[in-house]
Amino acid sequence: MSPAQRHSTMADVAERAGVSLSTVSRTLRGMTSVSPEVRARVEQAARELNFAVSRQAASLVTGRTGVVAVLVPTLNSWFMGSALSTLGPLLRASGMELMVYVIPNLAERTSFFEHLPARRNADALLVFAFDLTDAEMARLDDLGMPVIYVSQHVEGRPSVYVDDVAGARKATRHLLNLGHRRIAFAQTATISGFSFSSRERMYGYRQALSEVGIPLDDELVVAMAVHDKRGIVAGVGHLLSLREPPTAVFVEQDELASAVVSTLRRARIDVPERMSVIGFDDHQVAEWFDLSTVAQSPSDMGRVAGELALKLIDDPEADRTRHVVLPTHLIPRATTAPLVPQGEREDSI
Repeated sequence: MSPAQRHSTMADVAERAGVSLSTVSRTLRGMTSVSPEVRARVEQAARELNFAVSRQAASLVTGRTGVVAVLVPTLNSWFMGSALSTLGPLLRASGMELMVYVIPNLAERTSFFEHLPARRNADALLVFAFDLTDAEMARLDDLGMPVIYVSQHVEGRPSVYVDDVAGARKATRHLLNLGHRRIAFAQTATISGFSFSSRERMYGYRQALSEVGIPLDDELVVAMAVHDKRGIVAGVGHLLSLREPPTAVFVEQDELASAVVSTLRRARIDVPERMSVIGFDDHQVAEWFDLSTVAQSPSDMGRVAGELALKLIDDPEADRTRHVVLPTHLIPRATTAPLVPQGEREDSI
């Protein structure tokens, strides 16, 4: 019985194409290390033999699973959805599958790092936006696979991120350039260790103030949970009750910024005439609210992270300390305006 008359194997394809089993596996999984001429021969042989690639067979030959794992704190966010929307198709086009581990709380986080299921199930791991401890990073170093940190900068390890410090400086400088000097910072209230960007954006805000000699005032820093309406009202109320209230607020992310704008307007505080507000992200809600913001592109971040993962899987000699820094840019909209001196206002806060 000829190979074409029975269930064809990868070995049959390799024999007909005149290449090794590993070359067949790399070709059929879309790896970039195969020359166009060899790829054409392998694909032609596979078509002639009606061969359908078996992930298990490829794993036996290469020791690879054909899977890229992703570790995320939640799927219920614009950022994660946008990043995965480009990462998934990119991996599928390269013959890889995407496996997602969601660890939204400390108990599941502890279990993940204790058992490290990705060790058995994937060829690379993408870690999204976790502020990991040294012990947790050491555990991931022991996985024996590429680990790429996404939306965060981890020294000495492959990372894809925006410079949150620089982006926060842009936002704060925008308010400073409009004449504001009492500038508050509203950060998201999250479980410790589950937000890398919050600390970085706070640092950028403080840097920008220090550059122009404005002393730091802890009373101007408030923490609010995005979906906690009472907490947001309380945070805004704290700022409005200060002896010298702020004239502008830099909010760590756009969803929270839109809630701050809504709360101010319900309190009859005009935005931006009496209080300027700027966010970070360029979330869809920013356009709806005509919100000034610092834009980043999570879809670009997902794509670039996937490309880096594929490169590190396919080339064990590739640089494992590479950092890819994606740009941010300021988008001024209708929620920021030049400061009007208090004596020139019709009323005051």
